[in-house]
Order: sequence, then structure tokens, then C-alpha cells
Amino acid sequence: MTVKLPQAIETYFKADRTGSPDAVAAAFTENGFVKDKGKTHRGRDSIRAWIADETQQYIYTVEPFLITTENGKTQVTAHAAGEFPGSPIDLRFFFVLASDKVAELEISV
Repeated sequence: MTVKLPQAIETYFKADRTGSPDAVAAAFTENGFVKDKGKTHRGRDSIRAWIADETQQYIYTVEPFLITTENGKTQVTAHAAGEFPGSPIDLRFFFVLASDKVAELEISV
């Protein structure tokens, strides 16, 4: 199933599909941050390092299938599958957007 995503979120998922840490970091505001696995990665350099580590450790695909908006956050639920513990799994991505960039992203189960 394909869902219509806001441009900034679509840019994030497209960048993630390419496996390019630079493209993923560019999807964020300069001071944006990611919360994932109990850690916060703040700023593009930290986000670049985070996604580079993820793509070195795991082979995966992420397919968004549900989108909702509540309290200023856009929640995207996506099916993640690949070579990682617990695969396949549905993950929730909570985005806060700033114009055409991602300002905040929290990833949870």
C-alpha cells in the first residue's frame, strides 16, 4: 500500500532507501534531531553518523503504510524488513516538520 506523505517526510524515506548518510542528513533542519533506540542524535553531523552506522549494521527496507497527524506531530507507521533482529516489524516514526525539512524524528516500536 502506498500512502501520500508530506514532501519533507517523503524526502526522508527516499534518502533512507538510497543508503546515503548525506542525503538522510540533508532531509533535516540544521539543528534537527533523531531519537532512536534510546539515544538522541542532534544536528546533521550526528544524524549522518547515526544513519551511516545503521546502514553498516543492517540491511533493511522500510515501507510506510499509514499516516496520522496529532498534536503537531505526523506519525507514519511503516513495515520494516531485512537482516536485523526482530525482522519483520512495524515501526512508528513521529515527525515534527519545519517547512520542507524534518526538525524532529522519533522512531519506536
